[in-house]
Amino acid sequence: MGRTRIRDIRHEELINATITAVHKRGYAVVTMAEIAAEAGASAASINYYFGSKEKLMEATMRRLLTLLKQAMLERYATAKTPHERLMAVLDANFSDRLFTNEQCSIWIQFWANAPYAESLQRLHRINRSRVTAHFRAELRALVAEDRRETLREALQCYMDGVWLEAAQSDAPLNPAQARKEAREVADLMLLSQD
Repeated sequence: MGRTRIRDIRHEELINATITAVHKRGYAVVTMAEIAAEAGASAASINYYFGSKEKLMEATMRRLLTLLKQAMLERYATAKTPHERLMAVLDANFSDRLFTNEQCSIWIQFWANAPYAESLQRLHRINRSRVTAHFRAELRALVAEDRRETLREALQCYMDGVWLEAAQSDAPLNPAQARKEAREVADLMLLSQD
């Protein structure tokens, strides 16, 4: 196992500070100085490590996408049936490490800003394609072809709506409850297909 480099530690600190500062102030108005203050660093250090606010946002979103990927892999490892794999997709999107007020907030702001920044737009497309592909793969064995896309879109819209609501909430989030409710919604949708 290799040693953790100072650069990696600093990256992580600045990314965490970005999540907190963006949640507090909003991506459009938060400054590099505010993010740096949150990390106990200087704005020059952000420029040194990332070059710009947009690149810092890109690095932050890459980290969140990595968390989502890890959650997917963990859940897929124990899922045996198409239904269990579908639930794994839902569970991963509401994992304890990902489904927090701060991270929901930055994710929603990322979605809002992605159309205006090419690097963010690319990450958004990749994430959306991955989630869509996972749902399509699992629904293939569970739903008739003529209903599959409608159900996939409904599930993705449901998840987006929960994340949007979470981003606007000050109340602590309950990922376990969110997973339970997402599973119930999916099961209701699957039942309506019969």
